[in-house]
Amino acid sequence: MSEVWRARDRVLDRPVAVKLLAPGHAEEPGSLERIRTEARAAAKLLHPNVASVHDFGEAELLPGESLPYLVMELVEGETLAAHLAAGPIDWRIGVRVCAEVCAALAAAHAHGVVHRDIKPANIMLTPAGVKVLDFGIAASAGQPDPEVDGLVIGTPAFVAPERFDGIPATPATDMYAVGVLLHLCLSGRLPWAVDTELRLGRAGRHRSPEPLPPIDGLPPEVADLCRDCVSRDPVDRPTSMAAALLLAEAVDARVYVPLADLAVPRPRPAAISPWDDQAANAPTDVAATSGGW
Repeated sequence: MSEVWRARDRVLDRPVAVKLLAPGHAEEPGSLERIRTEARAAAKLLHPNVASVHDFGEAELLPGESLPYLVMELVEGETLAAHLAAGPIDWRIGVRVCAEVCAALAAAHAHGVVHRDIKPANIMLTPAGVKVLDFGIAASAGQPDPEVDGLVIGTPAFVAPERFDGIPATPATDMYAVGVLLHLCLSGRLPWAVDTELRLGRAGRHRSPEPLPPIDGLPPEVADLCRDCVSRDPVDRPTSMAAALLLAEAVDARVYVPLADLAVPRPRPAAISPWDDQAANAPTDVAATSGGW
């Protein structure tokens, strides 16, 4: 629905990226709100692993058609999708990438924002580190989806199973996608062997993920984290902050995790399970460090 242009900010004399709603889409339901949502969600997040937003507005480039645009940091690099398509990557690179993705999500979750579309195409690898892109379908945690019959927002392979039951997105929704992403980075394949994208969404609801293959040197706690993230029960998934710190420690990396109180118990959605287990609280006495990769 959008085109992204390389441009120059003539006031500050710097390169920027301009995301412009493609002509013909301005009248589609929710199109303007989607770009506005992306602007507001990303603008809340001042984090080294999130592409910064500079401005938002509307321009009448065609007679009678006002097109919204988003001005953001120009991110130079290659998407993780392109990197994975070129061949297998070392497990240390995959773990480090996922650590920085989790650090970005920790910042988003601390502001009550759920990304809802974590996938390789939305992760840019740059000389300075990972940048998480495209908050266009981000939402406030617990916000109901638009009232469209059968609509589940996201990319099927990375959509948490409870979302197909109509449960609103929560931080645990993003962590499910992280589990799929980590499995893909470590093994070169998705956790389920299926032949269509539609079946990918169904597989996560009804089938247990395939175990990771043996990987020389991979710490067992990373394999455990990968398994826990794709748990069908959202309460069993780790928080983004805990995952970021565990993954960074596994490769002796540094990530910036905002010192926010993420120790709010996560309620179990009633549609998932009748059991009343107590969700584990996330640690709050963790020192934040900064650094790239």
